[in-house]
Amino acid sequence: MPVLLSTGAVFAAAALCEIAGCFAFWAWLRLSKSVLWLLPGSASLLAFAWLLTLVPSEAAGRTYAAYGGIYILASLFWLWLVEGQQPDRWDLTGSGLALFGSAIILFAPRGT
Repeated sequence: MPVLLSTGAVFAAAALCEIAGCFAFWAWLRLSKSVLWLLPGSASLLAFAWLLTLVPSEAAGRTYAAYGGIYILASLFWLWLVEGQQPDRWDLTGSGLALFGSAIILFAPRGT
């Protein structure tokens, strides 16, 4: 169970870093914010990439695939908390399906 908890914490931190980094670019290009937004945005994206290397997995692709469901859920929280738009039932349904897929990837019995 400790590995699962630490993996969940790493995925959550990675999602926050990825979304914040991408939003910095969005803010610069779409919201006419200062180009200086790219400095913390770039640092956040570097932290995101580093964090995913901390997940105990033998395969990068499997880690990225499992992380995808967490990213979708975190993006909907960002939509709600930062952008002020409440996710609708379709957002929540899609996120639930993505999380289900992530759980299959994470918890599938693998041959050794």
